[in-house]
Amino acid sequence: MNWDGLDIGILGPACIAGLLVLSTHVPLGQQVLARGIIFIDLAIAQVAALGVILAQALGVDEHGYGVEIAAAIAALAGGALLTWTDRKWPDYQEPLIGTLFVLAATGSLLLLANNPHGGEHLKDLLVGQILWVSASQLVPVAVLSALLLGAMWVWRTRLSGILFYGLFALAITASVQLVGVYLVFASLIIPALATTGVEGKRRLVYAYATGIAGYVTGLVLSAVLDLPSGAMIVWTLAGCGIIARLLIASASRSRAETPASAARAR
Repeated sequence: MNWDGLDIGILGPACIAGLLVLSTHVPLGQQVLARGIIFIDLAIAQVAALGVILAQALGVDEHGYGVEIAAAIAALAGGALLTWTDRKWPDYQEPLIGTLFVLAATGSLLLLANNPHGGEHLKDLLVGQILWVSASQLVPVAVLSALLLGAMWVWRTRLSGILFYGLFALAITASVQLVGVYLVFASLIIPALATTGVEGKRRLVYAYATGIAGYVTGLVLSAVLDLPSGAMIVWTLAGCGIIARLLIASASRSRAETPASAARAR
């Protein structure tokens, strides 16, 4: 075990990156589950990744804002397309989302086919490099996350159509380059899925707690065991999601049994 890997200078920014991703992805994940469009996050994340790859293929500096803008344009275009298909063919939205994901994924492979570092670029976009996030990357994501959370609160009763898909696309754009496509999906779906059945604000609290526990545990284990951080966090998120689901189910049974016990005592 590599205990020297527990360096706050590395794990600190990574934890902040995880918190920023969770800040928008937890409420959006609950929206995704409610709408029954589970794979929209994978599709939009992959479209954003395609935008990054296309920008780099055109010679845009991978460390500049040009790549961020390209990812945002691609994600917003994907969101606009899904808004249109949702109005046009609402009964086929889920398979259309899956088709968009496959097209974006294979498009990325085609663009990287002649790139000698294509495999490395693709791995970074899928699994992410959260351990190497810098403070300069966190500032614009923090600003965007705050704006998105504000917009979600202001329009919480009217979050549908182009507004929903647009906010979703921007949130994905901000996170996909920080944590990768796989972790974006896990951050959206696992905390939301683990807390189904919980009502009101408690669900948000439980979902955030599940996500935070998953990120912190995954980062610590990846550092100590010297394993890929993105992949490890996906697994610890799943583990924390299972524990949260069991605790919620146990609490529900206890509440159900208490009135029955009181009735028998009378």
